[in-house]
Amino acid sequence: MSRRTTNQTVEATVRPVPRYGVFMGLGVVLGVIAAGILTAVGSYDKSAVLDVVYPPGQVFGFALLWTVPIGIALGGAVALILERVARKHARVVRVEHEHVTDDPA
Repeated sequence: MSRRTTNQTVEATVRPVPRYGVFMGLGVVLGVIAAGILTAVGSYDKSAVLDVVYPPGQVFGFALLWTVPIGIALGGAVALILERVARKHARVVRVEHEHVTDDPA
């Protein structure tokens, strides 16, 4: 069996790209923190209209329904903005591409 190699020099663009999952995960964490703050500063008086008192755990759950998706969206938006900024720092490099094939003999 013999090997055949071909070398080729090509140009490639290298640029830093943010990891979207990390930014969205940070948005989730900030959303949970915001829900906790909203729960802590909330008033737990009896409602005049519905005549009920919502417990803090339920208020925290309702707050999570709003703050977590907003945090995910804001984290994704920050990552998109950072990607646009990173395009300005792109650089072109020369890369040697080697292709090896096995010839059945």
